Amino acid sequence: MSKPFFRLLTELSSRKWVSQLTGALARSKISRLFIPRFAQTYGIRIEDAEKHIKEYKSLNDFFTRRLKPGLRPIHEDTTRVVSPVDAMITGIGDIKEGLIVNVKGQDYTIDELLNRSPRTVNYNNGFYFVLYLSPTDYHRIHSPISGDILEKEHVLGKVYPVNEFGLRHMKRVLSRNERLITFIQHATGEVAVVKVGALNVSSIQYVTPLPKTLERGQELAYFEFGSTVVLLFEDGMFEARPDLKLGSKVKMGEDLGCFLDT
Repeated sequence: MSKPFFRLLTELSSRKWVSQLTGALARSKISRLFIPRFAQTYGIRIEDAEKHIKEYKSLNDFFTRRLKPGLRPIHEDTTRVVSPVDAMITGIGDIKEGLIVNVKGQDYTIDELLNRSPRTVNYNNGFYFVLYLSPTDYHRIHSPISGDILEKEHVLGKVYPVNEFGLRHMKRVLSRNERLITFIQHATGEVAVVKVGALNVSSIQYVTPLPKTLERGQELAYFEFGSTVVLLFEDGMFEARPDLKLGSKVKMGEDLGCFLDT
């Protein structure tokens, strides 16, 4: 089949009601029967889960599982920014005059990604990470820095896939999909954490209660299926760890880089 045909099928299936229906099934009690097969199919380490596999009440309950304490240590140097998720880096680099260039062959404007927020001006020449979570990964999202939540926004949108096919062949999925945007103020600078929904993501949820002040590694939100987090840093404020590149895999709490002295 041609790429245009696959694109058409994805367009037709990427409707919110499809994800809502899938989500309802994943939250049903009957779905717990699929947990062992799901874990086996995606190679999920069930021994890392906080609870025994039989204790999860639904597939969604298992998918949004917490891990056993200590499995994701937070980098000990408090001057370092840490990864908010377990993920693969599918985009990394400088933001150039408000443009994220060549994420799987496509460019994105910061203005569009942040839903034309007045804060966009802070990031026009900053730095970005695109972090993709596969179904195999741990799906809770943590704060990359210690700081205060300045602002948060829920942007309604589509639920296109954010995997290799979606990023490469669908039109600018990161800025067209549903998003939760959180701006966090650190002592040195501001960071935007953009949580991007995807096909079969029934929702993106903040933890409750959501504190106004976060510590590095503290839970912030979670996905109810595989998706993507985009991290944005202000102009001239951040330097990435030099060995990180496209395709690198990171764990929550792992060092991503540091704020620059100003």
